[in-house]
Amino acid sequence: MTAHNELRLLPWSGPEGKPCFLSTDDGAGFLSRLADTTEASQLSTGAEVLKRAVNVLADGEVAPEELRPVMAELIGSLRDVLRVAESRGHRLPAQDSAEDSDDEEGPHLPAAAFG
Repeated sequence: MTAHNELRLLPWSGPEGKPCFLSTDDGAGFLSRLADTTEASQLSTGAEVLKRAVNVLADGEVAPEELRPVMAELIGSLRDVLRVAESRGHRLPAQDSAEDSDDEEGPHLPAAAFG
């Protein structure tokens, strides 16, 4: 299986908010496992934040100042989940062009089409 990109986008930022990457063939190494655990935690946190936001919005009498912290949490969680999705998308196996035309019907979009 060949990945689209040899570098793995890690689920945390470096100095000045710049992305961090890992170059390894060992998906079971310490940093790979740490990244997997961090991604799982970020996805779980995102689900929890979404539930809280839904509950806040369901309250028809929520004050605007109560929305600000919920929005801040949602923004942070969305940023994390998008980074996880981007990282995982880059690690999907590349398909041969013959597979593209013979297998599934319908449009085939590159990962870049999803942001």
